[in-house]
Order: sequence, then structure tokens, then C-alpha cells
Amino acid sequence: MKIRKPWGFTLVELVIVMILLSIVSLYATSRYIGAGSFSALAIQDSVISVARQVQLNRMQSNTSISSDSFVLSIDSDCFGSVKGCAHPEGRSDWVANSEVRFSAPVTQVSFDLLGNPLGLASGGINIMIVGEASQATVSICANGLISRSGCL
Repeated sequence: MKIRKPWGFTLVELVIVMILLSIVSLYATSRYIGAGSFSALAIQDSVISVARQVQLNRMQSNTSISSDSFVLSIDSDCFGSVKGCAHPEGRSDWVANSEVRFSAPVTQVSFDLLGNPLGLASGGINIMIVGEASQATVSICANGLISRSGCL
């Protein structure tokens, strides 16, 4: 008499898989339903990246002449280089999202060749990113540090 091994799954294995799938799907749907509340925090990293890109472009330019690619523009609906916000096609030095607004005490920030902000922003500024249900801050410090944690 031959004893055959069962080829199917046991009821316990099926129940455990169903429980795991339901937990993962509940987590995923909660992230999609509340996507609007995370918009300001999600944009915060993009703003930091763009600000650092414009600052680094200025530092690598090694010229005394500042062009629109090296000046950071802070408009209510666009954040990035002056040239990037004016003509965004094919450029990576700007960020805009219809769900958030940007605000700062100045509308433009220029950098020197060491990456330090000039003019009214020389003492450091905070850029507010305000979404429908959230807000975030990006700080450009007097020593050129760009972060989300503020200036020390």
C-alpha cells in the first residue's frame, strides 16, 4: 500500500496567508486614501534637493556673474531656479505641485561661490510648504546649510 503526500495547502496555511494579505492591503489603502495629507512632507525632500542643486550649480560655476540658473526663486506655485520656473521643459531644477503653496520672506535667493546665501537671505530663511492638511519647513541657513531641521 502506497501512502501519498498531500499536494494542497492546509486550512491553517490558507488562513495565515489571507490574514497577511488583508494587513498589507489595509496598510496600502490607508496610504492612498490619506495621500493629500502627506503632500507637504513629500514635497519637502524635493524642495531640499532643488535648493541644493541650485546652490551647487552656483558653487561650480566659478564665475563672478550670476545667471538665472544660479538664483533660487520662491513663488507661491513654483520653487526652483528662476530659469527653471520660467521655462520648466527639460529642466530638473524646479518643483511645483497644485496641492501645496510655497512661501518665504524673500522671493529670490542668490548664493556666493561658497554656497552662502546673499542679500536679505544672508541671515538665513525658512521656506514654508503648506498643503491642504499638512505643512513642512525647509531652512536655508547663513552658513549655506539647507535642511528640514532648521538652523543651529
